[in-house]
Amino acid sequence: MLTELRKTFYLLDNQFIIKGRTQEKPAGRVAPDYGLVTTPQLHYMVYCRNTSGRYGKATIEGYYEKLSKAFIELTKQAFCSGDDYRSLKVDCANGIGALKLREMEHYISQGLSVQLFNDGTKGKLNHLCGADFVKSHQKPPQGMEMKANERCCSFDGDADRIVYYYLDVDGHFHLIDGDKIATLISSFLKELLLEIGESLNIGVVQTAYANGSSTRYLEEVMKVPVYCTKTGVKHLHHKAQEFDIGVYFEANGHGTVLFSKAAETKIKQLAKESGDKKREAAKMLENVIDLFNQAAGDAISDMLVIEAILTRKGLTVQQWDALYTDLPNRQLKVKVADRQVISTTDAERQVVTPLGLQEAINDLVKTYRLSRAFVRPSGTEDIVRVYAEADSQENADSLARAVSLAVFQLAGGVGEMPQPGF
Repeated sequence: MLTELRKTFYLLDNQFIIKGRTQEKPAGRVAPDYGLVTTPQLHYMVYCRNTSGRYGKATIEGYYEKLSKAFIELTKQAFCSGDDYRSLKVDCANGIGALKLREMEHYISQGLSVQLFNDGTKGKLNHLCGADFVKSHQKPPQGMEMKANERCCSFDGDADRIVYYYLDVDGHFHLIDGDKIATLISSFLKELLLEIGESLNIGVVQTAYANGSSTRYLEEVMKVPVYCTKTGVKHLHHKAQEFDIGVYFEANGHGTVLFSKAAETKIKQLAKESGDKKREAAKMLENVIDLFNQAAGDAISDMLVIEAILTRKGLTVQQWDALYTDLPNRQLKVKVADRQVISTTDAERQVVTPLGLQEAINDLVKTYRLSRAFVRPSGTEDIVRVYAEADSQENADSLARAVSLAVFQLAGGVGEMPQPGF
């Protein structure tokens, strides 16, 4: 199965766009048929239409041309130490991303060579492959041949999420998720902002699931402010709109960067009028703006941004991974009779009800180094999700189990009681 198909309706300029097919309106008008596209590409074309073409040309060719032009401009004069920097293996999750990336290959071949796996010619959508599988199981997808230190990435089925990974010389798997993607991107943007010398504010938006090491690195090393929202892209996107440059990524690899109209105007002005050094940095920012899909998280767009940054900075995937070390963590689920007994505040990091549960979590967290834990109810079923991290995997596991037991005892757990330890 090559594509992930869902009926998606958008009303724009008194027309309907329906993903993958044409729909006739009652008045007899026919909506434009864009054929099979990724979810982010559809968002892109809607955004183009709703801005009367100011954002870009509302065709798949317009999407390819805008992104590829920006990518080639960013990478054409970059430091490069050989073909390894220009080659990337991509797991397409047997989804629509394979079809669209294949179409885009010749647009970007000057700056990047991609080798596609799980391209839909065999295998099922997201089965033992794709971004969610790789992140959840912490191992490579089936169907991809990997050598030591090769840079690889995975899309999800509709190509709105991306994670990177590699095998080291000892065969150990290393995952680079949305947290490290946000760190790489925001660090690069912060450097460019310093070069142009303008007081544009930048903020990184995360959820409670972001690894604590990423938050500390951004705040303490890069001096970039970090904000936390509730889980869900709509919350991150809304918060990111408050900044001149808002970077948001969920740990699962879904995210993008938003630029305010004022920031875009200032950057374009500097790209034309500034001195040589400022103008060069401003032109890079101008191309970065065009390379991001500001309508939605987009695996293809994010991949090109990441590849451009790595190439410009001369970074290997190992050097990127070494920016900071993730704290070990564990996620568990607890069945409860009624998930609504759990209510939270502070972007889901603190429990309000039932009384006594947050105090119990606080006491447990105090017994482990570099630790934190939070719980939140599922939005769809009677379970409570538990997250814990600590200085070692053993301690993270132990803390997660202890917090699960507290949830079971204080929030009406049902079924088998969690046992302390693993």
